[in-house]
Amino acid sequence: MPVLTAFQRALTSVLTVLGLVGAFVLMTVAPAWAGENTFVEVVPNSAQAGTRVSIRASCDNANNRQATVRSDAFGGPVVVRPDNGFLTGQVTIPGNKQPGDYPVDLRCDNGNTATTTLTVLNMEQPSKGPATGAGGTAGASGTGTMLLVGGLAVVGLAVGFGFFGNRRRTGTGS
Repeated sequence: MPVLTAFQRALTSVLTVLGLVGAFVLMTVAPAWAGENTFVEVVPNSAQAGTRVSIRASCDNANNRQATVRSDAFGGPVVVRPDNGFLTGQVTIPGNKQPGDYPVDLRCDNGNTATTTLTVLNMEQPSKGPATGAGGTAGASGTGTMLLVGGLAVVGLAVGFGFFGNRRRTGTGS
């Protein structure tokens, strides 16, 4: 019994220490909603000129009112409106926009602001598929026909050998 009592004391001590540490952590950590929660994000944050991007933002406790997002990448202001607890909107990057990094600025009605960066890409799109060669059977000299004839000859030989081999076995067993 003395071993069980020592074990119980050790377990009680460990649980007490863990409880004190947990209480300390819970009392010193601020709740997630206690601070300012203002942000703006662009999805995707790297986009080809001429494509449409989505904007999602938050103005802390003012997400029930619209806000304005500005960027030289857009060519004008974008109004983001309340949508399921956030502010959302979409905009198309002009097709002639020069590649580079553009700041995206959120200005809320409550005076809060936030900034992110949008990278505009301007890669030329290919007008046709890559030149990968003619392939093994696309030659003008009749390579495809030769392969077809050769394949049929091999199949014919296999059938012939199978037929004669089977016939010979039948003839010797009688």
